[in-house]
Amino acid sequence: MILTGPAIAAAISTGEITISPYEPERISPNAYDWRLGDTIRICDGDLDAATRTAFTEHPIPTTGLVLKPGVLYLGITLEKTGSETYAQLLNGNRTIGALGIWVHVSAPLGHQGHAIRWTLEIRVAKPARIYPGMTFGKLVFLTTVGSPASYQQQRAKYAATNGIDISRLYEEIPQGAL
Repeated sequence: MILTGPAIAAAISTGEITISPYEPERISPNAYDWRLGDTIRICDGDLDAATRTAFTEHPIPTTGLVLKPGVLYLGITLEKTGSETYAQLLNGNRTIGALGIWVHVSAPLGHQGHAIRWTLEIRVAKPARIYPGMTFGKLVFLTTVGSPASYQQQRAKYAATNGIDISRLYEEIPQGAL
């Protein structure tokens, strides 16, 4: 089940949910409106699951940055979010989608115990200008059923993510397998 806005606010006040920086006015009926951070990585060349992705990293200027179709961009949320009690689901919002911006389609689940600034997968249908700190999506919190299993305590692959993280699938492919 999805927490309502008042339930999110209550869970923040008790410490069951952390959002930093937190602005109470960003709570909507069933979500928290998250923002785009100030850094973007542009993935260079062809992508290969067995190889570390090459990228260039750039600050997003206050005057904006035009994203172009056919390029994979990795961004980051402004907010760091987490909960040992609730799972999280991060999505773009209708406003961003109406600009032809697809954000974070493939990995929207944040497990219990996962407290991070989210790495964002960003693509555009047409050239689109983005700005640091702009509202970029919705974060919902979900109740879980069963015994909790903290993502952080399981030493999962992305548990220590501190910023924008590239795919680390190459760590799973045995050397010489290709």
